[in-house]
Amino acid sequence: MVKDSAGLPAPARRDLTAADRPSLIGPLDTIEVDVFGIPDLGREAQVDASGRISIPLAGTIDARGKTSEELARSIEAALRARYVRNPQVTVNIKSSVSQVVTVDGQVVEPGLYPVTNQMTLMRSIASAKGFSEFAKSNEVVILRTVDGRKMAGLYDVEAIRRGMYDDPPIYANDVIVVGDSPQRRLFRDFVALSPIIAAPLIAILN
Repeated sequence: MVKDSAGLPAPARRDLTAADRPSLIGPLDTIEVDVFGIPDLGREAQVDASGRISIPLAGTIDARGKTSEELARSIEAALRARYVRNPQVTVNIKSSVSQVVTVDGQVVEPGLYPVTNQMTLMRSIASAKGFSEFAKSNEVVILRTVDGRKMAGLYDVEAIRRGMYDDPPIYANDVIVVGDSPQRRLFRDFVALSPIIAAPLIAILN
């Protein structure tokens, strides 16, 4: 409780930025490569379906799962191997189609939506234009793969709105399903004992 306050205090500077997450390059992303001092090697390129790009002198390089900095170092190493002296490479991600979340079920516009540093469960649902008319906002499942294990988390958006627990971050390749689903039914015994989900419920699927 904040006493003697006329309203919400202004956020501090650190409150205005989200914690950094690495942006990983994936198939069909578009990147821009610049080689300092060698403009002929600079180009915009699309990562192919197998996650590779082709750079003059450097050859074919696997870009999948790398950050911009990691890919730049890989290109530098390939150029040095071709006798380019002290190459300095910069890579920028121009557009990404691989860093997306799937929002499905009882939302107005199910689909794929880009993931940013600030993406959370509620923002993902808002990207899909919100819940549909008869959506069960207390039955929201996030599906995620962690170290090769498929996991599911059951969330109650109304509980998040009431401040009972934090709005969880969303990552690339997550799948959000609103309403009844096979994964939601895994939690039915727990929910029967406690209809109000005061904290997320997590299950390992494999």
